[in-house]
Amino acid sequence: FGADIPPPPTEEEDGVWVRNDGSDTLSSGGYIQKGCSNTKDDPSDDGRSFHGLAHYKSDFYTCVSCNEGEDGTEDDIDGVLAVSAATGKLDEHGGPALVLGFLSQQRQYGLVTFDSDLSRVVMHASMQGIIASNEKGISTDWAYCQILSGNCYDEEPMASYLDAVSSYNVAKPLQSFPPLTGWCSWYHYYENIDAASLTDNFERLADLKSKISSDAIIIDDGYMTAWGDWDSLKPKGFPAASGGMKALADSINSNRMIPGIWMAPYACDKNSKLAKEHPDWIIRNNEGRIANSSNCGKFFYGLDATNPAVREYAFKCIRRAVKEWGYKVLKLDFLYAACLQGNGKYDLSMSRAETMHLALQTLRAAAGSETFIIGCGCPIGPAIGLIDANRISADTGPTWYPDFPLPWWDHGTLPSLRAMVRNSVTRSMIGHRFWHNDPDCILLGNTTRLTDVEVKSAATVIAMTGGMLLLSDDLSKLSSERLRVATRVYPVTGVTGVALDLHNTSKSGIPSLMRLWCTDQVQVDMKNISAREMSSLNAKRTSFSPDVPWANPWDRDRNCLPVTKGLGSWSIVSLSNWLDEHTIVSLPMHAALPPKHVVPNDLHLGYHVFSFWSAKYAWVSAEQSVQNISKKLGPHESEIFHVKPVSLNKGQYIGSELHFTCGYEVVEFNSTSTTIDLQLRNDSKRSGFIYLYVPCYANAMTVTTSGMAARGEVVFRTPKIGHNSTFYGGQVVRVWVVINGNGTEDDGRVTFGI
Repeated sequence: FGADIPPPPTEEEDGVWVRNDGSDTLSSGGYIQKGCSNTKDDPSDDGRSFHGLAHYKSDFYTCVSCNEGEDGTEDDIDGVLAVSAATGKLDEHGGPALVLGFLSQQRQYGLVTFDSDLSRVVMHASMQGIIASNEKGISTDWAYCQILSGNCYDEEPMASYLDAVSSYNVAKPLQSFPPLTGWCSWYHYYENIDAASLTDNFERLADLKSKISSDAIIIDDGYMTAWGDWDSLKPKGFPAASGGMKALADSINSNRMIPGIWMAPYACDKNSKLAKEHPDWIIRNNEGRIANSSNCGKFFYGLDATNPAVREYAFKCIRRAVKEWGYKVLKLDFLYAACLQGNGKYDLSMSRAETMHLALQTLRAAAGSETFIIGCGCPIGPAIGLIDANRISADTGPTWYPDFPLPWWDHGTLPSLRAMVRNSVTRSMIGHRFWHNDPDCILLGNTTRLTDVEVKSAATVIAMTGGMLLLSDDLSKLSSERLRVATRVYPVTGVTGVALDLHNTSKSGIPSLMRLWCTDQVQVDMKNISAREMSSLNAKRTSFSPDVPWANPWDRDRNCLPVTKGLGSWSIVSLSNWLDEHTIVSLPMHAALPPKHVVPNDLHLGYHVFSFWSAKYAWVSAEQSVQNISKKLGPHESEIFHVKPVSLNKGQYIGSELHFTCGYEVVEFNSTSTTIDLQLRNDSKRSGFIYLYVPCYANAMTVTTSGMAARGEVVFRTPKIGHNSTFYGGQVVRVWVVINGNGTEDDGRVTFGI
């Protein structure tokens, strides 16, 4: 509070260390003290203590803000777009804010609690009955407090805190690996996988590279005979003659993709060989019974990571998968099992947070720095700086709410699309700061009960938050229309949007507004760089790095997507309705505009507003820019809007059905007042309308696409606006384009003239 951020702890200060010198054995580390735990309740706690009365509890960090805006009532215009009076406040225009948290969770799990009227707050380090080491005693993680005055922050009131946490934990997200795209076997096959069906899907993914490219393939649960026995493969599905897991990794490599594998290194099944041979490795609760694994799908055992023998076992499992089998992406699940609550552990001087941090250090040491680790079921604090990506939500699911027999009213922790959406948006600000956010897979198949609207909403969230993009369907049964949803948010951009109403979600509990912005004022050579390389460069530029100064949130650099010279600057905003009924969702027009420092100083001729999913255009006058953009949305529906100032004297690219950014797909753009010449990215097959604006009126036009004559259709004429005896205006034209994905000179070339 008012002090400089302390430097990261050294290995000596940390009290634990793990050797990472490439050897195949794990060096011992951690506190070695055995003893008994005091399991009695605190006699001073008579039920009236603050923690007994705490109304709000937040793990690790929280932000409380004062937002005095009221929801407005808007009239929808023709069901497409409305512009109405603005009444509500967004986060960036809200009142004072209080940010509380811990710089790390390497020593204890820190909690922040408030009473019901927010008049009393406590920051609490959970000791949970640990026995103090005679050598080191007990110390806590650093606490952080920041008070922000009203309207003094732009977009993210927690930006400084999150950067401080990233710096203290030496986080380096996406500095050595591009944003991940690919396919995971789980949501179609679940445990019912075999070598033959996997190999078939590898080949289908390779064939789909002309439409959507996959960087990695992750073989999920189902290949082993039991959790814990990771090298014991199911003989029927993975016979010895098939070559085992190494042969599958080789098959993925041969299809020019990165092999990935799922494991739960700190969990085991009751009937596993491991559980029978090492019952002393299993965590027990305070009553001496096996600790509850807290999973809705199955009951499993947690392995005690305070025990050096358990860490040695986990180290060898990971080292085998990486060095012997050849997997470069590891999806490591149920990691919390290493620190289940209970005093039946090897070393009672270690807190659960210390245990988790040491367990993750072990996995990173085994995998090496070049392996991409995806954490799953992993506590946030102890993992920062140790993993490359992290699941930040509950599992997605084939339904909006948890499906029977799961309790449908649990919208936060059980598998469902709503659970995925909620945390993917509310935790979007930690993406590209702590790690690459994993929102879980996007489910496209007709085997789900998700509507087309819900699938597009899932795609919207993944696109706007900049998370991983993983498919998980049987690709042979995927409809072309559902696959097109994925292709329209691919390639991933490597840039994270900002939630604009994180502190104003009283109706649904989920933010409904997100924003990115694009500009051609950042020098990039889109024509000579692949989409994958561009995503990687964007991720490195916008992600946190301890080697560069912290970004100024007022510049919005973290949410900025560079585009081809000539395209100009515009904002991308998503509006979502997470309610179960139709409602009007609104965004103040001023919040939908690109930053002032990149807006041209031309005569204000209004704004192009293009809605991506519905492919509809609207013009908004300069006078209406002080009001709201509103859209009537159905249950669980989302729309993405693009808002660009109208040009005075040059042609513009204002929208498309090809990519959600309406610009990332363009690699070259030149225009005058009567001509447009552009090149679309042609490394994959695409088709759809593009929308162009020319600042003049004419019925006759000449259009070519991919070297062939084409037709342009006028869809809107902006009104004439007079200035100094001169009238300005123009027309919007849409053109159908087909990109063959063959990379030839004419493929994807569009010319337009009047």
